[in-house]
Amino acid sequence: MAAQYNGVKPYGRVRNLIQYVVQFDYVPSHIQYLLKGFSRVDIHKTVASQFHAALSMMEQTVSTCPDDLWDVPGQANPFWRVAYHALFFVNLYLQPSEDDVTQWEEGREGYQFLGPTPWPPHEKPSADQPYSRDELLAYIDFCRAAVDRNVPTIDLSAPSGFHWLPFDKMELQIYNIRHLQQHVGDLSTLLLADAGLEINWVGKGPDRTSV
Repeated sequence: MAAQYNGVKPYGRVRNLIQYVVQFDYVPSHIQYLLKGFSRVDIHKTVASQFHAALSMMEQTVSTCPDDLWDVPGQANPFWRVAYHALFFVNLYLQPSEDDVTQWEEGREGYQFLGPTPWPPHEKPSADQPYSRDELLAYIDFCRAAVDRNVPTIDLSAPSGFHWLPFDKMELQIYNIRHLQQHVGDLSTLLLADAGLEINWVGKGPDRTSV
């Protein structure tokens, strides 16, 4: 039987462990203060906020892009395709696993790849039907809904659910936000360099608990 003190079991999860530790008088008061503060952090809410912040920045790049930069002839990965790629993987990695995925109904096979596929024949799929601005704005809304639906219930200690990503769900959320923000950076740099347009930094997402 697990040890029990004042009705509190020393569970392995960090929050329960902190709540267990701070009940003892020998823990210095300033350490108790810091630990109690940490135990009140809502990790799921924080993760959702940063997803929404990054999606808001992607929304700015899509809305701001001039028509002549949207689909430049001969460009290996035009603006719209980079944005689509980023949004595809936001949604994919928000899903429970590679075997349990709710895809955007307007998705087109292979368009998510910016280079050769990871499987034979290792060729880059063609993408000759560019998405419109309105379509990608709709995809952003779809990803926002996926954040609101999936993030609050994620078991952050569980495996990623994707065999090519050998870490837990907590790291997957960070990985996913980093990937999205990388491409927001790519696109915002393109807007600044080629059109003199800047997008605004978004530090956190809105409170969407009632959405």
